[in-house]
Amino acid sequence: MESWRHWWESVVSVAMKLFVEGGGPSGPGRFACRKGFRIFFERAGLKRQMPKIIASGSRNQAFNDFSLAVANGENAMLLVDSEDPVQSVSPWEHLLARDSWTRPNGAADEDCHLMVQCMEHWLVADRAALSEYFGQDFQSAQLPAEGRPIEDIRKTDLLRALANASKHCKTKESYSKSKHSFDLLERIDPNKVMTASPWACRLVVQLKLATTP
Repeated sequence: MESWRHWWESVVSVAMKLFVEGGGPSGPGRFACRKGFRIFFERAGLKRQMPKIIASGSRNQAFNDFSLAVANGENAMLLVDSEDPVQSVSPWEHLLARDSWTRPNGAADEDCHLMVQCMEHWLVADRAALSEYFGQDFQSAQLPAEGRPIEDIRKTDLLRALANASKHCKTKESYSKSKHSFDLLERIDPNKVMTASPWACRLVVQLKLATTP
């Protein structure tokens, strides 16, 4: 019994923590964030090797939480919106140039991941899920052209397009990050997201590598 307890404590101590931007300051918002990402990752094939998802709220807080975890020797990854197009191969170079965030000592490139340019770019990768969620009055034609690389679409343009596409829906209000984003995250197809977003594919692949026993 004692040996089993020590084994379990060792497993818990090295479990991957994924610090995610999102959820706002409230408990319900952070619960929805964790749930949305958990279901998304389960559907992406991580069901038996799920990281511990920590909804940090703001983007800056996610970075601060991650930095503290790394300083404490914990096994951690960071996931935040890039906010802008990513010109660099290294996510840390992008964050240094945009946000003046310095890579914490002990953190590798593989520990940092970006939603390019924000989580809504993942959502538009699965237009069928969007249409089903918002109903028959959802106007997919208001979204950016389907063949356009989603990571190249500016964040402001995409958010405006989502709002315009959903503004006439009778069963739901016009798209709102706080009301709809994590609910939609549970419904979109991870394979479509990974195909459309190289940065999303990088995240899922690295999570699988990092969480495999």
